[in-house]
Amino acid sequence: MTVEVLADRGARARRDEEVDVVIVGAGPSGSVAALHLARAGISVVVLEQGEWPDYADYTGARPEHELVSTKLWHPNPNVRDNPNDYPVDTSTTDINPLMFAGVGGSATLYGAQWMHFLPSDFRVRSMDGVAEDWPFTYEDLLPYQLEIEREVGVSGLAGDPAYPPRGAYPFPALPMGSVGQRGALGMEKMGWHWWPGSNAIPSEKFGELNPCVRRGTCLTGCPEGAKSTTDRSHWPLALKAGARLVTRARVKEIETNEQGLATGVVYVDANGRDRRQRAKVVILCANGVGTPRLLLMSGGSRTPDGLANSSGLVGKRLMMHPFASVLASYEDPLDSWRGPFGQQVYSLEFYETDESRGFVRGSKWNCMPSGGPVGVSGATGSKVYVAESGRFQDFWGANLHVNVARRFGHSLIWGIVGEDLPEESNQVVLSKDLVDSDGLPAPQIVYKVNENSNRLLKFNIDRCLESVRAAGAIETLVSTPVRESGWHLIGTTVMGDDPKRSVVDQWGACHDVPNLYVMDASTFPTSGATNPTATIMAVALRNTRRMIGERRNQKVA
Repeated sequence: MTVEVLADRGARARRDEEVDVVIVGAGPSGSVAALHLARAGISVVVLEQGEWPDYADYTGARPEHELVSTKLWHPNPNVRDNPNDYPVDTSTTDINPLMFAGVGGSATLYGAQWMHFLPSDFRVRSMDGVAEDWPFTYEDLLPYQLEIEREVGVSGLAGDPAYPPRGAYPFPALPMGSVGQRGALGMEKMGWHWWPGSNAIPSEKFGELNPCVRRGTCLTGCPEGAKSTTDRSHWPLALKAGARLVTRARVKEIETNEQGLATGVVYVDANGRDRRQRAKVVILCANGVGTPRLLLMSGGSRTPDGLANSSGLVGKRLMMHPFASVLASYEDPLDSWRGPFGQQVYSLEFYETDESRGFVRGSKWNCMPSGGPVGVSGATGSKVYVAESGRFQDFWGANLHVNVARRFGHSLIWGIVGEDLPEESNQVVLSKDLVDSDGLPAPQIVYKVNENSNRLLKFNIDRCLESVRAAGAIETLVSTPVRESGWHLIGTTVMGDDPKRSVVDQWGACHDVPNLYVMDASTFPTSGATNPTATIMAVALRNTRRMIGERRNQKVA
């Protein structure tokens, strides 16, 4: 049975109905929670402010794709300007947050890189004296990681020496292609770590997912239905199990009683009317910007600084992974418009702390195709740094034709993801001026790339240039830090054991409101340097299993 048959697109809260659980957000974490709660016989309603994605709207299979996708499917909600999104005040940030409202969440526009956090990511304080340790370990989370991989349909190759031993991936790795082979060549010549890419894209048909045809348009929605997003991997099963999904439902407030327990939420429906969904338990899965925004909008006179905010940490410690890219061009053809886009190979050579480098923590590199003519012309901005000449170059005008002729089909991109350290000055607050289409205050991002990140990026860019030149690059272009790179929104409702220094406990339950949970990446104490979706979904599964097992002991209103 298809999603379209199972979904009640006109669903809304039934008057005075109380359900066991209401979930805010139908992205990766909300989808996992909904599926497993419904399978356990728990009544669950999910409120999603966006709509179901329409695969016919994706432009990846059309000739005009590169031109129209930079508006219709831009990851920045301020550029995309979709009425289902909310605007974001970015006047005080070095990096723009990127997100998407819809069933499947922001993963609709992700590259499908599938990476676990490494063991050290859970023990940063113990190992490096910065940030905080997680209240559980890599080993505690690994069984849930492997289970989620089977639900998602991940392709990869086990045996990477950078990780502890693990079982096989559900599907064989996707082809490395000429781009991956050339990226690996440079790493081999330098004697550095690399490994074939692991991606949330099955290499064979899997459930609702089709095999990848390597179109390379992953970041703007997959028209083939091959990229694993939870609208295809989880929601057909969740709806069949009895979960209810309400789309175009913008939650504006979490309601509480006089005892400080959550009683449900108020949301604005598709017709602009306020509606109430009563529930015994509320779970927030609205991402590292949307979740603190909603907490700050809630609480009323009893908690004027925001709900669940006795620690004062709601919205603080925002991490967004400062990002740099190196585009390298070669004489010989690389078929570099072919996918998968996210990572054909990756490297963890510089992942762990080495104090001699002048910074703590490290980076993950992923080798990607450079895309079509618009991409290789440098459409990420108006100027780019050409390392060989030591100067910035205009993209447009006479340079456009020369650059496309030299780079199209002959280039690759190394993306460098830097670990972001948690700082309370980097935060999400409510804008005093900007509002969404329902008059609710928009989030404002206050964020500055710190000195540790700047040193980290510079070191890794220099090493990356060595690698691509060792593989024969004739031209290299560097972008750093990339402003449009805030895909990973982490850390704004941090988990921990001490209610004075954290917002939620290790199971996602708010210290102040024990029947209010957070299950997205805003709970992460540290950011790692890997793509976080795998860890987001695994943590959500761990929390949900605990909730199911302890349901008789759950304190409710």
